[in-house]
Parts: sequence; structure tokens; C-alpha cells
Amino acid sequence: MLVAGIDIGSMSTKAVIFNGQRLFKTIAPTGWSPRQAAHQVYGRLLNQSGYTEEQIDYLIATGYGRVSIDFADRVVTEITCHARGAAYLLPGTDLVIDIGGQDSKVIRINDEGQVLDFAMNDKCAAGTGRFLQVIANALGVDVSDLAALSKGQTPIALNSMCTVFAESEVIGLLTQGKAKGEIIAGLHQSIARRIASMAQRMGASNRVTFTGGVAINEGVQASLEEQLGVPVQVPKDCQLAGAIGAALIARDFNSRA
Repeated sequence: MLVAGIDIGSMSTKAVIFNGQRLFKTIAPTGWSPRQAAHQVYGRLLNQSGYTEEQIDYLIATGYGRVSIDFADRVVTEITCHARGAAYLLPGTDLVIDIGGQDSKVIRINDEGQVLDFAMNDKCAAGTGRFLQVIANALGVDVSDLAALSKGQTPIALNSMCTVFAESEVIGLLTQGKAKGEIIAGLHQSIARRIASMAQRMGASNRVTFTGGVAINEGVQASLEEQLGVPVQVPKDCQLAGAIGAALIARDFNSRA
């Protein structure tokens, strides 16, 4: 059985093919057209895996751009797919924190990766990948350097998490001569507090998994651990959780056919 999953995010598009034993995967920027990105990423993945489109038994699309995909057998919400993917990546997970390009999610799951409860912030870009990109630009650094610059620094409290106001506040702090590392540490702390308030509504957790593009930032991970008081684990394929979950759900649907 060959199944595939595509997660079309606001900043990156991820795709996987699963043959029951091996996982083929790829990721690329979404750009201006989710549909075009999905076609390109899926084509690249097929070439990489050596399979043809006709050989794929079932394909599920997820993510904010899922409705624009015209070659998927079915579309499934990212909440469902991220939950299933996180349970596959780190068995025993009971809480998933996913921070992507434009939203953040906290999902309570069972051992099978089924959603028991969730909270989602998709009305505001605060704390998302796009938010971090804007602040990194204001600081004159690359977003990939944020974790290293903040390590060991004393956080400066930030008063705003609104992207526009936070950018202005950061510029003001730079003008006052504040260190970039301290500002970034404060930024990570603010993001963690916001996510922790969502997570705490789900009750106590023993095994927390952090997925999404922002999970690559070790500074945010460390701040989340501090706020939640429990270890926060980041799987190797943290950005692919949604696509992997979509492929696993595709396998379920195909088995029933």
C-alpha cells in the first residue's frame, strides 16, 4: 500500500509518501500559490521516491491551503493530522504544541493520536513563524539565529505580542541600547507564556511534543519547558507532523475501501 500526505502551510509545503516501511519526505517554501507549491513539491517527492502518481493508492491534503489542492482524494483538518503525526513521531505523547507560519495549536490526544480537545489561535499572528520573521527583520538578524543569540541572556519583558506593536517596541528597545539577545529572550518568554496559557486549560501533561517550524527554535522550546514545568520534546521531523499524519490517515481510509 502506497499512501501520501501533503501539508500546505502558509510558509512551507510538506509532503510524504509512506510505503509501510519507509517514509519519503520533502519540504519547500509555499510562495504565492499554494496550489502550485503542492504540485511542485508532490512532483519532486515522486521523483525522489521513484514512484509514479498512478501508484499512489490514496492521498490526503491538510493545512491552510488544503482546499486548493485538486489532486487529493480527501482533505482533513490540520488539527486531526498533526495529532496523528505527533503520536507517530513520539509515541506516548498526550499533548501536542504546534506553532506554524500563521497559527498556533495545542492539542490533547490519546495513545492512538485521536484528538480529545484542542485550542487554536488563528486570529492573530502573535508567536507564529511569521511573527518571528518580522521581529528578526526588525533586529537585523536571520530568524535561524534567534535561538543562539538568546541563549543564556536575561529576558527583557515585552508589553505587546501584536506584530505591529511588538515590532515598534523592539525598535524602541534597540534605540535604548538594549542587547539583541535579551530582547529575543524576552520574545521567546512571551511566546511561551501565551502558549502555556492555552496548554494549561487542557490539564496536566506528562509527555509534550512540540511540532511546526517554530519548534526548530531551541529558545522557544526551552521557554516552553520553563513555563509548563515539564520536558518539551521536539521530534526530528517536527515540521512534517501534519503531512505524516495525513499519510497515516490516508492509509486508514484506503484500508476501508
